[in-house]
Amino acid sequence: MSFYRNNPLNSSPNKVQVLQVKKFFGDLCVLDGISLELKENQFVSVLGPSGCGKSTLFNIIAGLLKPDEGTILIEGENYIGKTGRVSYMYQKDLLLPWKTVLDNVSIPLVLKGMSKKESRKEASQYLPLFGLENFAQSYPFQLSGGMRQRAALLRTYLFSNDIMLLDEPFGGLDAITKRKMHYWLLGLLEKLHASILFITHDIDEAIFLSDKIYVLSQRPAQVKAAFDVHIPRPRDAQSFVRDDFNRLKEKILNIL
Repeated sequence: MSFYRNNPLNSSPNKVQVLQVKKFFGDLCVLDGISLELKENQFVSVLGPSGCGKSTLFNIIAGLLKPDEGTILIEGENYIGKTGRVSYMYQKDLLLPWKTVLDNVSIPLVLKGMSKKESRKEASQYLPLFGLENFAQSYPFQLSGGMRQRAALLRTYLFSNDIMLLDEPFGGLDAITKRKMHYWLLGLLEKLHASILFITHDIDEAIFLSDKIYVLSQRPAQVKAAFDVHIPRPRDAQSFVRDDFNRLKEKILNIL
C-alpha cells in the first residue's frame, strides 16, 4: 500500500506553508501574494507558464532568497532566509563530471560531516532503490539522461529526505524517457517517506504525479486555482485516458 493512500491528506500535518509571499526585483513584481501548503507525504505540483516566477518561489522556500513580504513556515517554524532544511533539485543534474556516481550522491553526507568512507557506505545502501547499483563506479558521461536524473534525485534525497523541491527535473528528457521516469518516480515514492513540491509547465505531468496542483498566473505570479487530484493510485498508462483525468486537464487549460 502507498503511504499516500494510508495517510488522509486533509488530516496530515503541514510540512511547508507559504503565506502571502511577495517578491520584487527592483520595480519588477515577480510574486504577488502567493500562498500554498505542502502536507506530510504529499506530492504538490506548482504549474504555470515559463517565466512566471516558479523558480523564484522555490529559491525563497529553500532560503536562498528572502521575500519582500510574507512568511515561509516549515513544520510551523519561520524559515525565511534559512538554508539547509529542504533539498532542492534543479532541471540540470549538476553532477560533478570528475566524480563517480557513488561519490556524487555521497556529497550531501560529506557536507553534513561524515567521512568519505562513512558517506560512501551510507549512500551505497540506497543505490538499489534508485536503480543505480550497477553504476556506482561509473562517471556521469557514461550514464543516460534518465540515469543521471536518478543519481541527482538520490543526491537530493540524501541532503534532506523529508522535504524535496524538484524544479522541472524531467524537463530536459525526451518524451519516452520522461514518461518512464514518471512511472519510476511513482514506484519509488511508494517506498520513501517524502513530501515533494514539484515545478512543471506540463499539465499531464502535473496531474499524473500529484495529489494537489497549484496553478499560477503569468508574472507577477498569483495562485489562480488549486485542484485536489483524485485519480486513483497506483497510476499507470490508463490513468491518462480516464474521464476524470481529462476533465481536470480541461479545467486547467481553461484557466491557463
